[in-house]
Amino acid sequence: MLEKKLNMKLLKEKYGVCRLDKKEPIPNWGIDGEFYSITKTEDELSIVCLEDNIPEKIQCEKEWRVLKIEGPLDFSLVGILAAISNLMAKNSISIFAISTYDTDYILVKEKYIDKAIMVLVNDRYEVARQVT
Repeated sequence: MLEKKLNMKLLKEKYGVCRLDKKEPIPNWGIDGEFYSITKTEDELSIVCLEDNIPEKIQCEKEWRVLKIEGPLDFSLVGILAAISNLMAKNSISIFAISTYDTDYILVKEKYIDKAIMVLVNDRYEVARQVT
């Protein structure tokens, strides 16, 4: 029997990916919740946070769900994101990936999350859904 690849967990909330001006301070609404990610570059301040926290006039892309790869993952592991992104691409599912020290997070649009989970499970990933 083939062994499962990795354990993943679907976070229960919906998230948004926001773009702010690079000179703006990190807003309080962007750091409220169990999961958020902030990246500042020479071009922008990018925030991934709970969709319900995002003010109306903020430039953002909403309706994202988050799949967490259960970690911690060792830095010597190779190809985890490549394998998942290739799998999603072969099934016409766009992703937004975030990596942290311990693990990786795969964001998938809400309308494709069931398909993404089915594709992952069929490829021997285990995906658990959080209970509200």
